[in-house]
Amino acid sequence: MFAFISRRILATIPVMGVVAIVIFLLLRLTPGDPAAIIAGDSATEAQLMEIRARLGLDQPIYIQFFSWIWRLLQGDLGISIISNIPVSTMIAQRLEPTLALAVTTIIFAVLVAVPLGVIAAWRHGTLIDRAVMIFCVMGFSVPVFVLGYLWIYGISINLRWLPVQGYKAIGDGFWPFFQRLILPTLTLSVIYIALIARITRASVLEILDEDYIRTARAKGLTEGRVLLVHALRNAAVPIITIVGIGIALLISGVVVTESVFNLPGLGRLTVDAVLARDYPVIQGVILVFAFVYVIVNLLIDLSYTFFDPRIRY
Repeated sequence: MFAFISRRILATIPVMGVVAIVIFLLLRLTPGDPAAIIAGDSATEAQLMEIRARLGLDQPIYIQFFSWIWRLLQGDLGISIISNIPVSTMIAQRLEPTLALAVTTIIFAVLVAVPLGVIAAWRHGTLIDRAVMIFCVMGFSVPVFVLGYLWIYGISINLRWLPVQGYKAIGDGFWPFFQRLILPTLTLSVIYIALIARITRASVLEILDEDYIRTARAKGLTEGRVLLVHALRNAAVPIITIVGIGIALLISGVVVTESVFNLPGLGRLTVDAVLARDYPVIQGVILVFAFVYVIVNLLIDLSYTFFDPRIRY
């Protein structure tokens, strides 16, 4: 087990290296000039050249890249071009809203999706099964921002049950904090629920045809025990896998959801940085997202041994 964990951790180094190269090249080769954004429309060419020289943007791309990598290896994510604040500080300031939204979304999605998938498999071919599958198709089809505006219009504007937008830190009180996370969580969790429920249904449906399930029923076990203890646990590996893969959907959905609900998180920071061509901020945030995704998938791999003792590393 220790050797497996060590190998996986070492494998993250080339992965993060490739991510860093791709991010750097994409940002540098796409149209746009941060100096023009900083200087404004009325800036002269001399002023633009002065700003580029100050930011190091006048140097060859390979020099910019190795300079950035060297600072990165020292734990320095750089300084924001626009605000002149360290990127690590900006990420730390925006971390709480994104972390809160991600955690509530994952918990809510798993608590809803797994029972939906199990029930759909148990009632295969019935109206309940068809209803779950229709929901899954719609969940994949409707864009996140459309769902967000529908929730805002229906619940916040018409019914006035919840705030339209904004965020309150947990230090300001749990209810104001939780109240402003309900609609973003409902919005972001729909596609995640659809993904997990569909895979859960397929996995449990396959397990229900196994001989040991028929044996468990023949022994007189209740249907709930058969479904939860025998079927769901043996179907857990693909479900856990899709939960880990869905983190990528979650990360992309956070960017849109935070913009719709005006949450001051990492997603909103990414959008603002892209619009301003703030290279260090974009690079830093995407690297953080990539690192989190790699670590989550490592934890998912390790969890396989708990659900299926036959798996050994």
